[in-house]
Amino acid sequence: MARDNGDGLAAIAGRIGVLGSVALNIVALAIYLRGRAAAEKQASKKVKKAAAVAPSSGKPPVACDSVINLDHGDPTMFETFWRGPIGESATLVIPGYQTMSYFSDVGNLCWFLEPGFEREVRRLHRLVGNAAVEGYHVLVGTGSSQLFQAAVYALAPPTADAPVSVVSTTPFYSMYPPLTDFLNSRLYRWAGDANAFDGDDYIEVICSPSNPDGSIREAVLKSKSGKDIHDLAYYWPQYTPITRMLAHDIMLFTVSKCTGHAGTRIGWALVKDKEVAQKMSKFMEQSTIGVSKDAQLRAAKVLGAVTDGYEHQLATAAGGDANLLFHYARRKMAQRWRALRAAVAASGIFSLPDEVAGFCAFTKDTVTSNPAFAWLRCQKQEVEDLESFLRANKIITRSGTKFGADQKVVRISMVDTDEAFGIFVNRLAAIK
Repeated sequence: MARDNGDGLAAIAGRIGVLGSVALNIVALAIYLRGRAAAEKQASKKVKKAAAVAPSSGKPPVACDSVINLDHGDPTMFETFWRGPIGESATLVIPGYQTMSYFSDVGNLCWFLEPGFEREVRRLHRLVGNAAVEGYHVLVGTGSSQLFQAAVYALAPPTADAPVSVVSTTPFYSMYPPLTDFLNSRLYRWAGDANAFDGDDYIEVICSPSNPDGSIREAVLKSKSGKDIHDLAYYWPQYTPITRMLAHDIMLFTVSKCTGHAGTRIGWALVKDKEVAQKMSKFMEQSTIGVSKDAQLRAAKVLGAVTDGYEHQLATAAGGDANLLFHYARRKMAQRWRALRAAVAASGIFSLPDEVAGFCAFTKDTVTSNPAFAWLRCQKQEVEDLESFLRANKIITRSGTKFGADQKVVRISMVDTDEAFGIFVNRLAAIK
């Protein structure tokens, strides 16, 4: 009996030990899970804190007595649209492990082009109808400036005795000369006004709508050996009627002028010839080893939000245009041009190019052109240098001399903030 009691006590003790061990494991597991949850919560806070870090502030705010700088085409006008309902759909979160490789699509001619960005570029052009995409290679660049340099490099004859001439009709974009000659290349050189050029070998740059005056341009030179680059940064419905789908050999675009996201630094080219596309891609590979994948993902998200806004309206027949970028921006640009023309009339000493209208195939109505820049001329005899004259009135502009024109004309950005633009037109109207 004593042995039986001992065995029973031993069994009970064993069970107690097992239960105690289980209990300890449960307690340990609870502590571990609690610690893990706390760690995850802390990590989540860090992610949120990182996401909430304030970006660079950009240009400082302006007041009534501020100097108004309208020299650059900084498209801050678009910010109010992206703060609206569509802004959330353009928000992007990139995990820490993503976009680490140099490569995006090793099977693509442009191996650093993000497939999602290419897809959204093609979707947007099909929506707007401003440029053909079928049969074209899509290239991505750090803004259209890099793509311009890549195109000039790709088109220049590599074995010519002298650098090929790069030309554009006056007034031409002020950055074409320095971008062309910056590297002092033996392959190409800036040669000025296309209308003054005499020869068969050239690269003509056609900026349409024109920066600085907003006019619609065509190539002025014709030659079997001549080459063209079409800079279509402003061929969007907010600036000009979309009269036809363009299908040139090389067409350059940029996110900054399309959606206003200049800081993303993304442009793209539609290139018909494979060999030219390969040379352009090689230029960007050698100069920057590709293009930021993070920036491409951001640009793809933004372009996709624009297209989605229009497709959603078509699918639901919903009224209003709160999510329609081009309608919003066109209305805004039209308001600004009316205000500027009223200010010019009130002053009496300035003039602007005549207003031009046309039927827009995208909006299906007749609309006026609303260029991103105003080409302002002074009629006052004693004002020889308009840039300096306006600077004395706290308005900074870019002189016509930078565009191959004269000193009595300046280029003025029409896409700055509402506050800056409002102060500018009021100040301009008061100048006599």
